[in-house]
Parts: sequence; structure tokens; C-alpha cells
Amino acid sequence: MLVDSHVHISMKDYDTDREEVIRRARAAGVRLMVEVGYDLESSERAVGLARTNEGIVAAVGVHPHDAKTWNREASDRIEELAKEDSVVAIGEIGLDYYRNLSSPQEQAAAFRAQIDLAARLNLPVIIHERDAFEDVLSILVDAGAERLPGVVMHCFSGDWRAARRCLDRGFYISIAGPVTYKNSKFQEQVARLCPLDRLLTETDSPYLTPSPFRGKRNEPSYVKDVTEHIARIRSMPVEILGKTVLENAYKAFGLDEVKDQVR
Repeated sequence: MLVDSHVHISMKDYDTDREEVIRRARAAGVRLMVEVGYDLESSERAVGLARTNEGIVAAVGVHPHDAKTWNREASDRIEELAKEDSVVAIGEIGLDYYRNLSSPQEQAAAFRAQIDLAARLNLPVIIHERDAFEDVLSILVDAGAERLPGVVMHCFSGDWRAARRCLDRGFYISIAGPVTYKNSKFQEQVARLCPLDRLLTETDSPYLTPSPFRGKRNEPSYVKDVTEHIARIRSMPVEILGKTVLENAYKAFGLDEVKDQVR
């Protein structure tokens, strides 16, 4: 039993074989996939995909790259989508100072507004952070994110000290394909030391393909390789790790009441 807590398989990269990608994921043992939006269009696609595919749920939100598009209309539409039964989180949201496709001020405003939306709707949040850890953590703390049902640090790439600061606040740490790379010292340390009840796995498909498939388009079935690598790092059976991480996802996304559906 496996979980991919962060995918984008509604993207055009999968238009020619999306159903087969989903079948391969299920054949690999993936019981739950979270299709994550990053703007209005992708959030709508995420909801549509989740509506029509058992074992897929959706997150809706505006990524920091697109924070400049955040306005009253966007806020109203994301809130409307977030009330759909298939939606389990607001995300992905946060700050990205690497590309700065929106200004830091625009990013912070959209980030805070979407944390507030999650609080109003009692939904967890999925956090994107790149070269902005201190500001992300500051906003999360200032906005009272610890009161949310869950905070998932998507594709965590920080060191163990940074991870501890998140874990001390009850956040979840989600590990992706880079943990399998040769230069993955920080990711491997975090994957080894993270408390089991706070650990999630993901692919971020179509990005960050794990070894040995690096260079190819990523897909949810490859979360098996991520999980197997973490199990080796932790010297534990992959079956136990997979089951535990799946249970973590149920808790993080408030899915306890629909376990039978996603199994």
C-alpha cells in the first residue's frame, strides 16, 4: 500500500496516456493520489480528475509563481472549488524566491489569504517553499497555521535542522524523488530521522523523477521507488513503511472516513 501525496497528472504531459498512468500506479500499489492545483485552471482540472477517479483526491490553490493573479475573483473561485467533496486541501501555496515570477509582496499576500481560507474551511494546506524557508515558516506561524488540520511541507529539501523546526510545530514532511539522487545527503538524513507518524511520500509528477528513471517524465507509480529507498535508509520493511505513510496521508488530509474508498 502506497501513497503519492503530490501529483500533477491532469497536466497536458499526460493527455495521451493518463488512464494508463493511473492503471500503472494502481498496479504498483498506489492506493491514494493527491492531484494538486497551482492556478485556477489546474485546480479545476484537479477537481474534475478526482470526481471521476476512485482513489484520487484534489487540492486547490494558487502557486507562488502565479500569486500576481490572486484577486477577489480568484479567491472566490478557489473557495468555491474547495467546497467540493473531492477536495482535501488548499495547495500548493507558499513562497518561491528562486524564480520570483511574482513579487515577494504578491506571494506573501496570496499565501496569507489562502491560509486564512484553509482556516475558514477547516482544510489542511500543502506548502511550496524554495529559497524562502524563513519567510514561509514566519508566515505560517504568524497566520496560526498550527491550528489547521494539517500542514504538509511538499517536496522537502531542507536540512534536518529545518525539518525539526517544522516537526516541532506538528507539520508533515513529504519526501520526493530527489532522495534517490547521489547528492541527496540532506534529504536522506531527513528521511531517516523524521518521525514515522509525520512522514509522507510523493513524486511531484511530472517533475523530479527518481533514480533509475531520471531524465524521463515522472509518474505516480514511481513513488514505489521513493518508498523503497526510504525503507532502505531506515532499515525497515517497505510494506510497513508504505502502510504507515498511507495512514499518515489519511490523517493529514482528513480521509479517515473514506478509507474503504481509497483502499
